[in-house]
Amino acid sequence: MIAYVKGIIDDISEDNAVIDVGGVGINVRISADTASRLPGVGESVKLYTYTSVREDAFLLYGFLTRGDLEIFKKLITVNGIGPKGGLSILSVMDADDLRFAIMSGDSKAISRAPGIGAKTAQRVILDLKDKIEIDDTMISREIGGHSVSPPAADSAQKQEAVAALVSLGYGQAESLKAVNSIEGIEEMDSGAVLKAALKKMF
Repeated sequence: MIAYVKGIIDDISEDNAVIDVGGVGINVRISADTASRLPGVGESVKLYTYTSVREDAFLLYGFLTRGDLEIFKKLITVNGIGPKGGLSILSVMDADDLRFAIMSGDSKAISRAPGIGAKTAQRVILDLKDKIEIDDTMISREIGGHSVSPPAADSAQKQEAVAALVSLGYGQAESLKAVNSIEGIEEMDSGAVLKAALKKMF
């Protein structure tokens, strides 16, 4: 119904943003991850939106990228995952982390979301695994007018470190995220990468 909301940020909380559009304040429900990536109060923002119409409420859910919106729309098709559950999952992991978790079967990472149990997390993986293309995990982010693709575990030391972290009980998605966040990784061997990644986990 409403494709996006573009205006000035009037207020931000963990789960809601008030966007001033031509002098009208519009409440947009957001995930904690989106809240952490928004520019500050008084700054301009564009949020791609999903409209939820209920008997007692008309709600907008907002996302910084079309990719985030699309994964949210897939999430809420899963039985037991409504818009609130979708935001809960996207509050503990971003869209790319969720895609990696679904494709790798990492229900542990998904079940860390408040209100999402192990069975529901497994249902998310079962229902969405065939709907997530491998190329989707490399979807470009469209923030601030710049296109930035998240890196994959594309070197031997990265792959070995991810495998080691998973064997220690960490989830595939969070392991990959920790390894990809290490600076200067090209100059490190797999042991050094593993140590650096473990520090990121704490």
